[in-house]
Amino acid sequence: MKLAPPTQASIVPAAPSTVVNIADTIVPIVLCGGAGSRLWPASREAFPKQFISLLGEESLFQQTLGRIRHPLFRAPVIVTHDDFRFLVLSQMKQVGMAGEILLEPARRDSGPAIAAAVSFVQKRDPHALLLVLASDHLIGDLTAFRAAVETAAAAATQGRIVTFGIVPDKPATGYGYIRPEPGSEGARKVMSFVEKPDAATAARYLDEGYLWNSGMFVFRADSFMTALAKHEPAMASAAIAAVAEAREDIGFHRLDAERFGAAPRQSIDYAVMERTELASVVPASFGWSDVGSWSSVWEASARDETGNAGGENVEFVDSRNCYVQSSGPLTVLVGIEDAVVIVENDAVMVTKRDRAEEVKSAFERLKAGGHPAVVSSRRVYRPWGYYQTLDLGARFQVKRIVVDPGQKLSLQSHHHRAEHWVVVRGIAEVTRDDETILVHENESIYLPIGCVHRMANPGKILLEIIEVQSGSYLGEDDIVRYEDIYRRV
Repeated sequence: MKLAPPTQASIVPAAPSTVVNIADTIVPIVLCGGAGSRLWPASREAFPKQFISLLGEESLFQQTLGRIRHPLFRAPVIVTHDDFRFLVLSQMKQVGMAGEILLEPARRDSGPAIAAAVSFVQKRDPHALLLVLASDHLIGDLTAFRAAVETAAAAATQGRIVTFGIVPDKPATGYGYIRPEPGSEGARKVMSFVEKPDAATAARYLDEGYLWNSGMFVFRADSFMTALAKHEPAMASAAIAAVAEAREDIGFHRLDAERFGAAPRQSIDYAVMERTELASVVPASFGWSDVGSWSSVWEASARDETGNAGGENVEFVDSRNCYVQSSGPLTVLVGIEDAVVIVENDAVMVTKRDRAEEVKSAFERLKAGGHPAVVSSRRVYRPWGYYQTLDLGARFQVKRIVVDPGQKLSLQSHHHRAEHWVVVRGIAEVTRDDETILVHENESIYLPIGCVHRMANPGKILLEIIEVQSGSYLGEDDIVRYEDIYRRV
């Protein structure tokens, strides 16, 4: 479907005379998509790095929410993929954060995602100030971060489109760079954006005052949409139309798939920042990392006197400058230097730290071969909680199922398997054909092949059961759903 260019009625033009008071507060837009392939095997397509507790008890997404829990900011708009909607909602509830959740029907890079979010906010507040953040970055100094946001907002009120340039502390080759106009204070004009350099060029950029491109932005909604309509009118039209035709879905805002799909697949840097004369940059030093590789996780981690970093179930013997993460099995390194070892229950990854970026190549190779470990681990998250495979054989499967308080699974049946449920924590309310049964701790129930059944957690604590499946076929597609509060099919 070809969309018409945006009209004056659909885009409120930026007016230089319009000044927005920063006291009106800023609307954060948090981009929560991506696969995090460089952090495989901890990060999977179904559970990417922003949802993982890599550095601290909270996930990177929850840490991002924490830095906008401040009077400077309004409730956020989260842009995520349909597959992550309940995971986003669950992690927001865990930290007590409310906001709007906008669902992308397809991944079209950062340009269309940001454009749709801006259009969504602009319908309510045409001149709103917006802060665009990635959900998977790390920021150490929140006071410095918020001060930089206020500096950027002061320029954005005048119609500038502002990004943050991180003052480098080393000649990194993994980041794009920004060449700012010489100056000393406030937001500077962007002279150019440059791609990731080689080592020699990165060293020169460091000497010449270039900044790392952080991928975070502050701008007025009208300024941004006017610039987007000038440089990428098809993207602007598609975003506006996708928002106009969005539908509500149990609290989520689902963008129209056909209209959103008409947007060119482009980054925001190419669509706007590299082409607009309004681009400005605020130099910043607030402990930023994009946590883009296991090497950067090591750099951001607390390390012992020999440079090692690791969590529980890890021991280092005569080893130096290593990072080890284990999801369970005891992992011991003896006589190893400069290595990364990641141990999951279904995959182990080992690399030299200086080759950690190449994990993405291994991920892509496994994906091309159809290996299931690139998509999900044995723990699979659902809107009601999660399940984890404990053992799997030719005609049986054992799962641990955890259901959140007040939640319930769909009413369903199976053609090829029977199930035995043993409650080990909480109380299960089980529907089995025409009867409803309360199953308490240390009690069990049998569900024969073909019976219509449902499990619910009526209590105030987690419900945990051990499920034993037996039958000729145990795949997740052997589910016939009759009723589902989450509207799955």
